Amino acid sequence: MTTDKGFRTLDHVTREATGRFRIIGHYGGYRKMYSFGFTCLVYHATTLFCKRNFNYKNDALGKTVGQMVGAARSARQNIVEASSRAATSKEQELRQLDVAKGSLDELAGDYEVFLVDAGEAPWSQSDERYQTVKALKLDAFDASDDLDHEFGKYILAMRRRCAEWLESEDPLIAANAILITIRRAAALLKGQMDKTADAFLEEGGFTERMSRARIAARDENARVHHGDTPKCPRCGRNLHKILARKGRNAGNEFWGCTGYPECDFTRNV
Repeated sequence: MTTDKGFRTLDHVTREATGRFRIIGHYGGYRKMYSFGFTCLVYHATTLFCKRNFNYKNDALGKTVGQMVGAARSARQNIVEASSRAATSKEQELRQLDVAKGSLDELAGDYEVFLVDAGEAPWSQSDERYQTVKALKLDAFDASDDLDHEFGKYILAMRRRCAEWLESEDPLIAANAILITIRRAAALLKGQMDKTADAFLEEGGFTERMSRARIAARDENARVHHGDTPKCPRCGRNLHKILARKGRNAGNEFWGCTGYPECDFTRNV
C-alpha cells in the first residue's frame, strides 16, 4: 500500500522467492496513508466538537451528534475495511473507499450547516486562516511492530500539533478547520480510488488472479516433472500429459494445454 494517496498497486500474481505464486494480495497498510491520518483527526475532533457544542437544549434527541459522530466513525472504519478487502477484491475495496468518502462529504455538510446557523460563511480559500489550516502536515507513520501502540502515540502527537485549530474551544474556528481537513481527506481518498481502479484494470479481480496463478503453477509443474515438454501451437504454453478417464480413449494419455480452460488444445501422445 502506498504511504500517501492510496494503496500500493502490486502485481498480486508474481512468483515469490519460495517459488510459490501470490494470489492473496497485500493488505493492512492503512495506518501509513495520509488520508487515514487526516480522517482520524477529523473523527477525534468531531467527537470533541459535539461534546462542547451540543446538549439537550439544541439537540434534545441526540440526532445531530449521532449523525456527525457516526459519519466520522464510518469514514474511519470503512478505510480500515477497504484495506482488509484489498487482499482479495478490488471491487469491495473501491466500494468501501466510496462509502468512506461519502461519509466525509455528509459530515462536511453538517459543519457547513453549523456555520450558517451561527451566521457565518465558511472561510474563503483566500483567507489566511484557511491557508494556515490547509498547510498543516502530518508526519509519515512508519512502524512494523506493536502497531496499535505506535499508531496511538502517532495520532496523539498529530492531534497536539493540530489542536490549536481542529480542537479549538472557539466553535467557529473548530468548525472551519475541521471542514477544511475533511475536504483534504476526501480529496486524498478520491486519488486513492482512482489508483485502485487503475490497478483493477491492470491486474483484474480475484478470480482472474487465481486463474493466472493456477495456469502459471501448471506451467511450472509441467516444466519440473516433464522437462522440455511440447509447446502449445495455439498459445505457446507448455503441454502436459493427461490420462483420459472416460470415452473411447479411456486409459490412454494425451497432451493437453496447461492454459486450459483459456486454451483447450489437445494432441495425441
